[in-house]
Amino acid sequence: MRLSGRKSTSFTRRWTQRPRIVLLGLIGVNIAAFMAQLFLDTYQPGFVREYLGLSDRGVSAAYGWQFLTAIFLHEGPWHLIGSTFVLYLLGRDVESIIGQHQFLLLYLAGAVAGELGHLFLMPTTSVLFAASGGAIAVLVAYATILPELELTSILQILPVRLKAKYLAYGAFALALWGVTLDRGGAIAHSAYLGGAVAGWVYAHLLGFGRASVVQRALRQRRTETERLRVMTPEQFIAEKVDPILDKISRDGLQSLTRSERRTLAQAQEKIAGKRQAG
Repeated sequence: MRLSGRKSTSFTRRWTQRPRIVLLGLIGVNIAAFMAQLFLDTYQPGFVREYLGLSDRGVSAAYGWQFLTAIFLHEGPWHLIGSTFVLYLLGRDVESIIGQHQFLLLYLAGAVAGELGHLFLMPTTSVLFAASGGAIAVLVAYATILPELELTSILQILPVRLKAKYLAYGAFALALWGVTLDRGGAIAHSAYLGGAVAGWVYAHLLGFGRASVVQRALRQRRTETERLRVMTPEQFIAEKVDPILDKISRDGLQSLTRSERRTLAQAQEKIAGKRQAG
């Protein structure tokens, strides 16, 4: 049966896209904050950098509000345009996939991680305008969720045939370049690295992306633990204990590793459990 030729009936529910309240709200807040930033820079030069941007001096002076205000500060108009461009183009799909609540948490996680990365990696004389952290987190989360998607369908004004995963690689490379070579003054790029890591981690926590080395190791360990649990005592002894006994007879008890000693303890537990069951 063809679906394309079907006609809607009175019982057909029309699909309606949920309004992008969080995405558009974040863009609006960033634009409004930039207008306020320009106003303060005009009538009170140095105030934004001294009191609103995140700095080691501000943290030492207990200017706790800097962690909030720095999230919405931009280095200039091009920084604002770039951040909102990335946030809108890629954030639409990310918000639709993970939901508005998770999208907001993703953005905030990237912003906070960008700030922490700046404090750990950059000199104490630098000041962070951290608005890029959330946008980079959205970019990397997009590439983790849809790594093979070509960006031609998004950047329709340019003949770009670039897979999303390569965009994320470029973001990581740019972040490393920034924290290595440009380390002074009022900067924005030092939020890239922490934001990128947060985006990758958050997407994996939601179940997207290929399993990492740690995740694969934990999964393999759980599988092996379950396999050993269902073994009968006879199977466990034949597969695990007999090679250890051969090693003891050959090299002595002192040659056993901690893992092998733990295996012998597990064998005792299995044998004891079988006796109680019998």
